[in-house]
Amino acid sequence: MDATTFPHRIPPEMPQYGQANHIFELMQVTRLALSSDHLGSMLERLLVHQPEDPIPFMIEHLQLDNDDVPRIVILGPPASGKTTIAMWLCKHLNCNLLNVENLVGRELSQLASAARKYYHRFRDLPSQLLIRMVQERLEEEDCVRRGWILDGIPESREQALMIQTLGIAPRHVIVLSAPDMVLIERNLGKRIDPQTGEIYHTTFDWPPDTDTQDRLMLPEGISEVETAQKLLDYHRSIIRVLPSYPKILKTISADQPCVDVFCQALTYVQTHHRSNAPFTPRVLLCGPVGSGKSLQAALLAQKYGLANICCGQLLKEAVADKSKFGELIRPFFEKEMAVPDSIIMKMLTQRLDQQDSVQKGWVLHGFPRDLDQAQMLDSLGYSPNRVFFLNVPLDSVMERLTLRRMDPVTGDRYHLLYKPPPTQEIQERLLQNPRDHEERVKFKMDLFYRNSAELEQFYSQAITLNGDQDPYTVFEYIESGIINPLPKKGP
Repeated sequence: MDATTFPHRIPPEMPQYGQANHIFELMQVTRLALSSDHLGSMLERLLVHQPEDPIPFMIEHLQLDNDDVPRIVILGPPASGKTTIAMWLCKHLNCNLLNVENLVGRELSQLASAARKYYHRFRDLPSQLLIRMVQERLEEEDCVRRGWILDGIPESREQALMIQTLGIAPRHVIVLSAPDMVLIERNLGKRIDPQTGEIYHTTFDWPPDTDTQDRLMLPEGISEVETAQKLLDYHRSIIRVLPSYPKILKTISADQPCVDVFCQALTYVQTHHRSNAPFTPRVLLCGPVGSGKSLQAALLAQKYGLANICCGQLLKEAVADKSKFGELIRPFFEKEMAVPDSIIMKMLTQRLDQQDSVQKGWVLHGFPRDLDQAQMLDSLGYSPNRVFFLNVPLDSVMERLTLRRMDPVTGDRYHLLYKPPPTQEIQERLLQNPRDHEERVKFKMDLFYRNSAELEQFYSQAITLNGDQDPYTVFEYIESGIINPLPKKGP
């Protein structure tokens, strides 16, 4: 688009379709496919493999349906527990573990056969041979379908560049860290089970059964001098490896219980990296009267420039402006009757179609109140892409609303608990709005929770929050839910 033609008149259907079908992400991948920093998507693989006929290649890639399988690298110094964490992650994620030992030990690989001779002699492998074995293993069916974890690979900058050149792109890179003295002491107590490959420790992780205890062996190369030398070599190489993964790297302290390290690692590898694709927030706030919807909507509108759309306020403004809709609404207001959904929807769609709503996004509250209204909103193409339910217990709502007062002389608003009037004279003339009477509040609360179950079922990706907190804490949770991708929910 020509930047000189702003503001662009974008139909509301365009961003909704683009976000619903992830078109913007596909466009982003197309652009990023031309960059050496991002590999692994379909177009990136197309450039890496360069097949003679790209169409069957792309069809085959799509049929694999493996874009979300684990592709993880775990790095760390000796005795940091990276192999244990890698094994636990593999079991939990049902993927494949690749390290130097199991690559060299493969029986049906000519590369592994050649590598075994070299490894048994020198206890090391040439970088080119190691990465060729990694490539060969990753191209096998189980790694393609279920994903993989590289344990301690790459070990050097040279290997990292080789991996990138071959189009091997991890999604998550974890680096474990701990003080050298802790690692040396930890290494001295390490023991290995020759049958399972499990690693145990004489202090922190001793196996309970005697059979396992009896067959544990002392690994080679774990003396204090040998460990110190390995740590020195690791520190020299790792500072040149990490710049290869600037945006997908997470450092986790290994100087804590292994279970805690695993939980942090698992949480990280199950997150999706934030997309740079364009995103127009269409936020719906649901909650009972007094849950803080209006305040949260105002905070979102102020920070992100969203159109703040309160259904009740729209109706009041229409009546005050004496507009065509206002004349239709006035009789219902005068008789204190509910305004028909058909009139509300006409006013609401008119507001949602305005340029600021389409271009910047919107935050809606006060509608829908029940399943029929939600279905009507959805049928007209105004589906929210973020829905939040603010749950607040009855006692807290009663405290918030029934203690509100207004000074009829100055128009100032007070709260008998949170913002009491400064003088006795002011307190004596304060008035309570009839809508804040206890009976009215209880009636509105009952009405909301009577319909909330169906609304939550309709908005299956909704995020439920505890609204009985400091409002800025609630805002942080809402903001996080808007910025971050929606969590995937099981069937």
